[in-house]
Amino acid sequence: MSAEIRVPELGESITEALIVRWLHADGAPVRTDEPVVELETDKSALEVVAPAAGRLRIREPEGSRVRVGAVMGEVAEDAAGVPEPPADARPRPAEAAGPPPEAPRPQPAPATDGRPEPVATLEPEAAAAVPAPARHEDDAERVPMSELRRTIARRLVEAQRTAAILTTFNEADVSELQALRARHRARFRERHGVDLGLTSLFARATVLALREFAVLNASIDGADVVYHRRVHLGIAVSTPRGLVVPVVRDADRLDVAGLERSIAGLAGRAREARLGPDDLRGGTFTITNGGVFGSLLSTPILNPPQSGILGMHAIQDRPVARDGQVVVRPMMWLALSYDHRLVDGAQAVSFLVRVKEHVEDPVRMVLDA
Repeated sequence: MSAEIRVPELGESITEALIVRWLHADGAPVRTDEPVVELETDKSALEVVAPAAGRLRIREPEGSRVRVGAVMGEVAEDAAGVPEPPADARPRPAEAAGPPPEAPRPQPAPATDGRPEPVATLEPEAAAAVPAPARHEDDAERVPMSELRRTIARRLVEAQRTAAILTTFNEADVSELQALRARHRARFRERHGVDLGLTSLFARATVLALREFAVLNASIDGADVVYHRRVHLGIAVSTPRGLVVPVVRDADRLDVAGLERSIAGLAGRAREARLGPDDLRGGTFTITNGGVFGSLLSTPILNPPQSGILGMHAIQDRPVARDGQVVVRPMMWLALSYDHRLVDGAQAVSFLVRVKEHVEDPVRMVLDA
């Protein structure tokens, strides 16, 4: 008996995927629910698990494009060769413990320059089947652009071509925000089981500002303006494969702890290539934080069809005037890029000022007073 490994449903309007990497060699033993192949669509990367225990038989090689429902491989059931663990100890797909010692799972080398990860060393019998990842031309190296990178490029060009993008700036004094975190971080973690993160606090400030300036949470659809009743907040996450924007659903219904829990979970799954199609669709507004890489100022680009994106930046001690005195305060530049076809300048500036006010008065923000 054998069980087929098919391309799963990939989400609305997505009909095919790229086989990036088989996680085991042809003929290797695998367990039920153990990840066996990594796929990449134009929106995300995902792993497909073994439907049964047995020996892996690969039908479609790495680099193949496969449609939803297509058979990529199969597992020839071999209960004697691959004993199943007890039911209560069997790992769930997101917690698969990895392959048995006789077939170590290849580990990708860390990406440092945004290019696709090089193929890791495989067992001798599988190495010959792996295509060369690059072609060398004199003093240059030519590497195929990944599916995800091609999609990022296409969407960025689309945003520049179709939207009238403007950016407005302001700066926030985050001294009260830092003091709040210092006073309550340990108690917050003990009570809620999650950290009191900076991004979640800015997410809360954004949600409150969107309640007042709903046009920043709207989008253009043909000749219509769509005003979304809920805030589905995109959080830009950098991964070895490129930038992805998972979405916190109903962010306007979450408190700070709920936002932190959702953001941390999505970011973790994004970096582990475990996001599903539903995690990436339907965002109505986006936050991006270039400050984690040291950026002091930037002009973030819209994530179509959204009409606004908030850019956070690095916190830097700077001299500022307070009550006629020059004092040093931890300051952060904020940037709001918006679609001027829909959002007027006064609305954009007022929205960003409201975010600044919430951040500078965090106790009121957290209490929603």
